[in-house]
Amino acid sequence: MKFSLKLIIVSACILLAGPAQASEQRIAFTEYTMDNGLHVILHEDNTTPNVVVNIMYHVGAKNEHPERTGFAHFFEHLMFEGSENIGRGEFAEIVEKAGGSLNAFTSFDVTNYFVLLPSNQLELGLWLESERLLHPVIDSIGIATQKDVVTEEMKQTRDNQPYGRILTETIKRAYTVHPYQTDVLGKDEHIRNATYNDITSFHDMFYVPNNAVLVVSGDIDLDETKELVEKYFGEIPGGEEEFRRPDVQEPERMTEVRDTVYDNIQLPALIQAYHIPAMGTEEYYAVQMLGTLLSQGQSSRLYRRLVVEDQTAMQVQAMPLGLEDPGLTMVLAIPNIGTDPQVLEATINEELGRVREELISEEEMQKLRNQVESRMVNSNTTIASRTTNLANYHLIYNDANLINTEIDRYMAVSREDIREAARKYLRENNRVVLYYLPEQQ
Repeated sequence: MKFSLKLIIVSACILLAGPAQASEQRIAFTEYTMDNGLHVILHEDNTTPNVVVNIMYHVGAKNEHPERTGFAHFFEHLMFEGSENIGRGEFAEIVEKAGGSLNAFTSFDVTNYFVLLPSNQLELGLWLESERLLHPVIDSIGIATQKDVVTEEMKQTRDNQPYGRILTETIKRAYTVHPYQTDVLGKDEHIRNATYNDITSFHDMFYVPNNAVLVVSGDIDLDETKELVEKYFGEIPGGEEEFRRPDVQEPERMTEVRDTVYDNIQLPALIQAYHIPAMGTEEYYAVQMLGTLLSQGQSSRLYRRLVVEDQTAMQVQAMPLGLEDPGLTMVLAIPNIGTDPQVLEATINEELGRVREELISEEEMQKLRNQVESRMVNSNTTIASRTTNLANYHLIYNDANLINTEIDRYMAVSREDIREAARKYLRENNRVVLYYLPEQQ
């Protein structure tokens, strides 16, 4: 895969932030909670003859035992092995024969499965997901198979991929006590050494109706869909265990961490990572807009200064890693050949100093608002994206209607809020600085 700095950030943190829709294009939905604790959201959109069945579990990398990391991602794969009524490897085959597609993802905070089908196959989609929830097959063959799959994925997408360990090396220095210090893929030895009891215990704790939200979107009839949901999910028992939720708070960083990592790469990289507030907090929206100001588009401050004017960088990106608990804003830059990374760092520090000291102009502020509104509207153009967003808003924010109203939170951010966010969070003693250098250096 051709190296892309933005791809590194996006792929490393699949749910960076919960997008939304402008209020004048309101998304209508119905929601309720079943007796077993499963929360259900139905969104009717009859413009195309398709449906999406999406189930999101409130479990991600942060919910794992520190000696058994990578389990949430492991289960993303294992839950495709089959069930008592679906043969091994037949899940995808059934969907494809019905003219649909399917996928899944795992983040630090959630695990998500979704199936896109023709609307006349809605019942099939609900049956498939209920089978996955009610009685998946977890046996020695599936466990051994998926152990090989996920450990090979670690090698291909992280450990043996140029720049693939940037996020891993950054977060393990940024976090000292919070489980965000381990990436979503986890450690090879933790997966290899996991026992059957380890795996089934993790499943029984988290993959239960009262730890999930089911979203059905598309060409549906609401009353009919409610009946089908009750038919396939109503009798699944809720979990009785207490969910493992991290209650540790990462202490405020008061000293800069600076380190060097050597990797099999051709060009060095510079990384700065600043601690930021959790998603949904008032300050988080100012931090998000600050990241847009710094690096979204060729007229953004860092891109214009480093890539266009000074021509010292090939790429530069500033992106908040939005998480359920306090996350990070990461600034990454790749220098042009012959440019010392220290030159990039000095220039980045200068630009960050400007946003700490000066109010951005009214013109820049209006541009930011336009960029944010465009991004959020575009994030809901398909029923698949709306389905995922509704699920994410419910699980992380406990407010699915943010899909309609979160834009107002962004629009309420002022120029002063952006400057204050820069002063509070983009400070030297709140960061990790990592020089990511070729091994030959």
